[in-house]
Amino acid sequence: MKIGRNDHCPCGSGKKYKQCCMDVAEKQRAEIYDDIAQTVAMSGNLSIEELNLVVQHKIQERNNRPNADFCDLTPTQMANWLYAPFSELTGVAISTPDDLSSSPIMSYLSLIIDEAIMQQGSFKATARGNLPTKLVKKASEKLPEFAVAQFETESSISHFSGSNEDKFIALHYTRVLAVLSGILYLKGGRFHVKKTALKQYQRHGIRAFFLPMLEAAVTRYNWGYLDGWDDNVDLRTLWLFMVWRLQSHTSLDKMIKEVSVAFPDLLRQFPHSEYFSAQDQLVMIIESRFVERFLQFWGFVTVNPRKIFNRERIPREANILPLLTQSFRFTM
Repeated sequence: MKIGRNDHCPCGSGKKYKQCCMDVAEKQRAEIYDDIAQTVAMSGNLSIEELNLVVQHKIQERNNRPNADFCDLTPTQMANWLYAPFSELTGVAISTPDDLSSSPIMSYLSLIIDEAIMQQGSFKATARGNLPTKLVKKASEKLPEFAVAQFETESSISHFSGSNEDKFIALHYTRVLAVLSGILYLKGGRFHVKKTALKQYQRHGIRAFFLPMLEAAVTRYNWGYLDGWDDNVDLRTLWLFMVWRLQSHTSLDKMIKEVSVAFPDLLRQFPHSEYFSAQDQLVMIIESRFVERFLQFWGFVTVNPRKIFNRERIPREANILPLLTQSFRFTM
């Protein structure tokens, strides 16, 4: 059945076909047709069965051939990273580090669970349904323990401290992920930690929740939450490709360029702006959603926020922290 331009893309992204995989699919289809035409011309008359075998062989061959646009990943491997369930990802081993104390997210989650344990499994929320001020203060005091602290000089604008949960973005992010992961829930004006989660915590410590929280962060959490960017630009399916590239060479500039080459349709999804090109917008959304509010929240990297020195742009480099290499071992 032919896919219409305005139909939902079969990849499962939820976007229209024309805004997602259409251009890539059309290019690949044309290349395969050319290959088949050459084979048929060289082989003479083929039966339908023989022609079907040729088509299957050509498609399989192309899907398993390294693609320069994908930094030499095969289309098969790229499709796995984009669309496979978290538990079925190939080409990478995702492990739980032994020590998670340097991860802001996991440290905040530990505080939340410890607070519940001290109060028989639950604690009172604020009138607005937020985490209590006492817990927010404890979380703010942990900032000096994290590598990102070297760049967080203004507490009033820090993602890693605040006077209440509304102004403490990393803590709020942690609470949302804990709810999405089935660890925490709000009922009757109180935050409850599920009994099964309490048992896991008592048996295995905070490490029990690293993978469930990470899966929630990359599959269920809305990366556009709390920002003003267009929700049509969804980076979540690209997260593992971006982690792989950044871990390979540490350059944010190079990684973003690789993303724009591998996924050219992304640039067409940005609205027209008099002030910023589509490439500029891609840079800003990757740095905001992926680098600042994913990698740094988890304690995987630090990035100096300073972008200009002596009126010249500073090349953007990520400082890869041990948690990143301990969590992701690529076998490409």
